[in-house]
Amino acid sequence: MPSRADNLIRQKAMDYAVRIYHLNEFLLTKKKFTLADQVFRSGTSIGANISEAIKAESDADFVHKYNIALKEAEETIYWLELSFRVGLLEEKLYDSLRNDCLELIKLGTSITLTMMRKIRENKKIEIG
Repeated sequence: MPSRADNLIRQKAMDYAVRIYHLNEFLLTKKKFTLADQVFRSGTSIGANISEAIKAESDADFVHKYNIALKEAEETIYWLELSFRVGLLEEKLYDSLRNDCLELIKLGTSITLTMMRKIRENKKIEIG
């Protein structure tokens, strides 16, 4: 059963994906097809990988899926910064999208570290 933290981050990731969807639509109107595709793929992949982690086959698989989500979040920040630096995003929107992504990274990192501690503790119990 998913934990309360898993449900919270999954919902935040879904809300973020909706914002990324709308950003994608905006970038498409500007005919920035490649950039729109890149930010859409990475920004929506965060939540998809978190959803996969919730149904992970093992604790190690859970950590692996969360690490992928964290990498996708970092990639999303890159594409957002590029969009801002080339003048496609206003600073307020850039800051808002970036801050929401950083929040997902903080939550995901905390959840991952907690699971890694659990894995280590379980190995200590098994060993002796």
